[in-house]
Amino acid sequence: MTAYDKVRTARSTSRPTTQDYIASMFTGFIELHGDRRYRDDEAIIGGLAYLGDKPVTVIGIEKGHDTIERMRRSFGAPEPEGYRKALRLMKQAEKFRRPVVCFVDTSGAYCGIGAEERGQGQAIAENLMEMMALRIPTVSILIGEGGSGGALALAVSDKVWMLENAVYSVISPEGCASILYKDASEAPKAAESLRLTAEDALSLGVAERVISEDGIGTEDFYGRLAEELYGELEALGHETDLPGTRYQRFRAFGR
Repeated sequence: MTAYDKVRTARSTSRPTTQDYIASMFTGFIELHGDRRYRDDEAIIGGLAYLGDKPVTVIGIEKGHDTIERMRRSFGAPEPEGYRKALRLMKQAEKFRRPVVCFVDTSGAYCGIGAEERGQGQAIAENLMEMMALRIPTVSILIGEGGSGGALALAVSDKVWMLENAVYSVISPEGCASILYKDASEAPKAAESLRLTAEDALSLGVAERVISEDGIGTEDFYGRLAEELYGELEALGHETDLPGTRYQRFRAFGR
């Protein structure tokens, strides 16, 4: 598959969404709503759950399944309230010493006048800053698209995993092609240059693990992923300086 083939696969409407992962990997999920400032943004869902016998906070960007739901969830493009809700849940998790698991699947943060008026950039920046300093284990899993700061706002974690057909990039191939080549149809060429595939992210140190998509959506797939995630959280739970190690992880990018 080419890089742009993987982009199209990551965008496929048939891929499982955050709701599917939560329902299949966790038990006892209790969704929590609102940012305590403005409203509840349905593009981000989050709450309390158990991963096996381990209590966790799980947060994810949700695109929706059918057209009506996708419109309600802004096609997985969060507004400031969504990022503030996510941060509220992370700080709550830190207070009660619960690990945080994030599922990322977005083309980017919502780009509308209202979102900008309510501080979209600041909301994302606060998440980056606060996630860097969290004193609890955090793991982010890119399950589809990982677009720009809208994805990074839930991915400043101790470990970042990517499904093998997920992508992670500072800009969409179409946006990049429009800027560099003045022609959005050059998106396949731009996709190769952006190095946005899971294999690229692994080789650059941006991701720690690439998850095979064999049997994606099946009970075996979710069970295998849940088992690996449980083991990762157990290992991170023994780290003595999570913020320091996390800081060094991000400082190493680009070396």
